[in-house]
Amino acid sequence: MSLIVLVAVLVLILAFSLRIANEWTRAVVLRLGRFQAIRGPGLYLLIPLVDVVAMAIDLRIRTISITAEQALTRDTVSVGVDAIVFWRVVDPRAAAINIANYREAVERVAQTSLREMIGATELSRLLTDRRTADEQLRQTIAEKTASWGVTVQSVEIRDVVIPTALQDAMSRQAQAERERQARVTLASAEIDIARQVLAAAELYQANPVALQLRQMNLLYEMNKERGATVLIPTEMAASLGALGSPPRPPQAAPAAR
Repeated sequence: MSLIVLVAVLVLILAFSLRIANEWTRAVVLRLGRFQAIRGPGLYLLIPLVDVVAMAIDLRIRTISITAEQALTRDTVSVGVDAIVFWRVVDPRAAAINIANYREAVERVAQTSLREMIGATELSRLLTDRRTADEQLRQTIAEKTASWGVTVQSVEIRDVVIPTALQDAMSRQAQAERERQARVTLASAEIDIARQVLAAAELYQANPVALQLRQMNLLYEMNKERGATVLIPTEMAASLGALGSPPRPPQAAPAAR
């Protein structure tokens, strides 16, 4: 009878002593109110009435969504920013001992850090260089949460909302800039064309035969279509005739009387 009681007591002790932690979980064990160890993953033992699991820490990456509405940028523009923070616990002991609720603390710190980053950044940089803003925000949050055993993997700004009036002004500015670039490109093309025409004029001036051949080529191009009528100035026709007609045989000089 005593053996049965002893076995039952041992089974009861093992039932209270044996614990299992998942692969992604770490158990913070306190012994008589003082930190003892981090247990897991897998099977671990506790001393009944002496050891207690104060907290089970999840080591997987987590996400929180943070939003800043009507926040002023460095150049005093009111914007709304929406971002996602990817973070995880790397030190279960610090997360359990140094702060009461690390999940809520990370969210509060991320929210305030987002507003600080917006206030220190100009709107143009926030719109065009989000990677730099993401990295700056990640470093700021990571510095504040390092003592809690929490690290920030990355921060991604999803959207930046600006006032409608400012959107219209920026759209008009962009359109004006595109028109200016188009006019500059057109002017540059005109300059190149003028230089080529000037070079051609110098070539034709040095070689009149080349100019006449060019005139004949232009006439051919204009007269390829049937039914086209081309009016040629007299001087041009004479020059073309002189170019295209065979040379006349020399005439005998009149006899002297």
